Amino acid sequence: MDFIRSALTQIKDWLDWLPDPVAAVLIVALAVVIALLLHIWLRRLTRRLLAGRYPDVLSIFTRIRGLTRLALLIVAMIIAIPVAPIDPTTAEWLSRLLLMAVVGLIGWAAIAALHIAANIYLRRFRLDVHDNLTARKHTTQIRVLLRTIDVLIVLITIGAALMSFPAVRQYGVSLFASAGVAGIVAGLAARPVLSNLFAGVQLAMTQPIRIDDVVIVEGEWGVIEEITSTYVVVRIWDLRRLIVPLSYFIEKPFQNWTRENAALTGVVYFYLDYRAPVGVIRDELKQLVEHSKFWNGKAVSLQVTDTKETTMEVRAIMSADDAGQAWNLRCEVREKMIDFLQREHPEALPRQRADVELAANGAVQHAPHDGGSRHGRETERR
Repeated sequence: MDFIRSALTQIKDWLDWLPDPVAAVLIVALAVVIALLLHIWLRRLTRRLLAGRYPDVLSIFTRIRGLTRLALLIVAMIIAIPVAPIDPTTAEWLSRLLLMAVVGLIGWAAIAALHIAANIYLRRFRLDVHDNLTARKHTTQIRVLLRTIDVLIVLITIGAALMSFPAVRQYGVSLFASAGVAGIVAGLAARPVLSNLFAGVQLAMTQPIRIDDVVIVEGEWGVIEEITSTYVVVRIWDLRRLIVPLSYFIEKPFQNWTRENAALTGVVYFYLDYRAPVGVIRDELKQLVEHSKFWNGKAVSLQVTDTKETTMEVRAIMSADDAGQAWNLRCEVREKMIDFLQREHPEALPRQRADVELAANGAVQHAPHDGGSRHGRETERR
């Protein structure tokens, strides 16, 4: 640093024949160019040293290249401003701007360090497996808390930067207060923002939802795709996105199909005629499910769950590893079971029955039974 300062001082002596503003601009510009060239050289050197041996460390340096570039530029300005021929008033304002830049750099570094640490921690957990409950827990907790801490760091950084100027120091103090307990009282006007912020902390701790959870919200089936500091993005099955405030999941009921584990039990209902052979249908269901790639081998059953005037309700239950496979298994069972009944037992399909009587004049009169379905055959009674 002393070498750079002495070099800039020497350059200043060479530029004595120029007006002071022009000389000052040239010195500052030269310092900026030196800082950018030094940054490029350090990036190439780091890539050469770490590319083959430590790819993870190289990815961290690549991620913070903007941060390191800003740090070198600030250092160059700190060295160049005292050397450049600048009047004291302008130099004082530039020094305060540099102080604000240093405070911003510290806040940026804190956020970058938190994100790097979070990513390193989350590498131990995989979301692309069936049994990903532990991964979803940790991913949700880290991401929500990380966004909350980011907001607090930004508030503290802006407050500290404003406090470096006496004219706006009171605004900096106000920002510090809003980041603490006093902010709860002073921020009543920003109640929706604060409620979502606190809801995010509560969600991270209690975890009623997690990343990649299968939920039903507002009658829509979807997957939790993203949890921000103020809202949740639900990816619906048809690739639409439902944006829901964080406070919704604290204040209103919703369905979470993967709260404890991803495995689900699928249900299919059939409405059959009373002549349907339930035992044969049960055996056929077991064969269909056992040959399906979507069944997890845990549960399959068939029961008559209700009886009505003309049909009986038959419920088929089968298990799968996740919601997607449960949906596919249910659709497959419906299709193949209907095909089986049409081919082997057409009498099991629901029918409409009617009494047919011959009047005295030979006309045929139909008297349909109440509550019958539209499909079926007629029975004649003379």
